[in-house]
Amino acid sequence: MTLMTPPPKGRCGDGDGSVQVHLDPNVRIGNAKVFAVYGKGGIGKSTTSSNLSVAFAKLGKRVLQIGCDPKHDSTFTLTKKLMPTVIDVLESVNFHSEELRVEDFVFEGYNGVMCVEAGGPPAGTGCGGYVVGQTVKLLKEHHLLDDTDVVIFDVLGDVVCGGFAAPLQHAERALVVAANDFDSIFAMNRIVAAISAKSKNYRVRLGGVIANRSAATDQIDKFNKVAGLETIAHIPDLDDIRRSRLKKATLFEMEDTPDIRRVQEEYLRLAASLWAGGKDYTGVPMKDRDIFDLLGFD
Repeated sequence: MTLMTPPPKGRCGDGDGSVQVHLDPNVRIGNAKVFAVYGKGGIGKSTTSSNLSVAFAKLGKRVLQIGCDPKHDSTFTLTKKLMPTVIDVLESVNFHSEELRVEDFVFEGYNGVMCVEAGGPPAGTGCGGYVVGQTVKLLKEHHLLDDTDVVIFDVLGDVVCGGFAAPLQHAERALVVAANDFDSIFAMNRIVAAISAKSKNYRVRLGGVIANRSAATDQIDKFNKVAGLETIAHIPDLDDIRRSRLKKATLFEMEDTPDIRRVQEEYLRLAASLWAGGKDYTGVPMKDRDIFDLLGFD
């Protein structure tokens, strides 16, 4: 890993004035469709990622979900327990990756979804970008991406640094999870700005907005209209979704009710749409003051 200083005037790296974590450009995921799920902390990215992973698997795809959070809680509804992280297992062999076996860091979850928890450096030290890079490198070394159809990165919180933007160097599409409120839309705007910067040098494009935990979408709709985005799925605020996390289960394992069935169908529809190609969005981030003035009730 190297930390880059801002490029000279007239030359741009990952956006103007970027001070960025650069990963090895030779370490690429391959032919799988790669999605990075972003959004404000606590907005439901892990729930969204896990249920979307199952939906892809239900469509017959071979799926790998990579959690990118030191809490390593992205995949527990799939595996039913907290899995050790890549950083944990690397540390256990003094970072000699050749001593690791696949079963040390890849775990099969519900409906055959393969699960990896990248983890993160100790608090206040290191960089999340390094962790993502080491995880992808390890998966490549063990040929675990050769037969994978879909890879989903579940990324920690808002994009505030190059490290947490690192999955965008691998992803084809970035999906933003947002609720119908000011805080998550403000975070979404930051994410749109990060993806716009990354798209100058990488293939990643915005894949749209997943409205989550929201009965209505009027505030998201206001932002989308100005920023050039669209809502590609709407997951309502159901208590059954909260209960699924407490049961350590995906929504596809919950008791069959009309509400649960509708949400399952929405995830299956979203997975089919994304697999078919979906739509790319350019996305135009707004100024902070403009968002403040835009949102709210007349």
